[in-house]
Amino acid sequence: KRAVAQIEKNGYPDSIYINAAKIFQGIHIEKSEDKMQVRYGDNSESPMMAFKDEHSKRVSYELAFNTLKYQDLLEEILLDSHTYPCYSIPDELTSLLVVMLYDLQDRKFRKRKIFAEEELVAEVQEIGNYLYRYMTKLAAALARCRIKYDALSIEYFVPETICKQEQRASTLPLWFWVNTLKISLEDVINDLEMKGFTKVESVSDFDHYTYAVDQHCHDVLVFPSSLKEELLNLDLFADCKLLLQ
Repeated sequence: KRAVAQIEKNGYPDSIYINAAKIFQGIHIEKSEDKMQVRYGDNSESPMMAFKDEHSKRVSYELAFNTLKYQDLLEEILLDSHTYPCYSIPDELTSLLVVMLYDLQDRKFRKRKIFAEEELVAEVQEIGNYLYRYMTKLAAALARCRIKYDALSIEYFVPETICKQEQRASTLPLWFWVNTLKISLEDVINDLEMKGFTKVESVSDFDHYTYAVDQHCHDVLVFPSSLKEELLNLDLFADCKLLLQ
């Protein structure tokens, strides 16, 4: 768990960027021809790399969807900094360029760490080196965008429809599967109760440190959304005995 946190803080393995770019290519917002300034080409036939594990899959999708949230801003940064268009980078790699730009600004324009065990991908190394050459101009373009729109943070640029969806999602209960290959439902309940959790009959009875057993799937537990960070820090989750749905 500590190793994963370290990788995320310093960037991601090359395979994560490749897969996130492939996902983003399929979900990015297509603009009309008269408004299209950034072109994404067609790399629909290029396969995704095999996901190393479930965590890598989740992180790839998370990176792709975070890029989608800020697509307009990221495109404006590329154009304003004159980083795009770049004739040495084909349109088929534009998705990778935008995904890696999102991650670069998320790390405050600090270079990512390359880990010894990481399998390097030529396209990711090429795009990464290109963005590093323009880091100062990219950071300045982001600052100009924030001044232009009087934005305290990049969250200002999230479309209103997505903001409403995220607000709604943040209030939904959390479902966790009990990994019965590693632990029984009874042992999970005993562990939770030792940590101060109380079982209630249904979601309507939630009151902070409470949980309920799903009425239809008896190896699924439901928790209040406010407990997400605490639950993800439990040994039950770290040891994959509880799996977040």
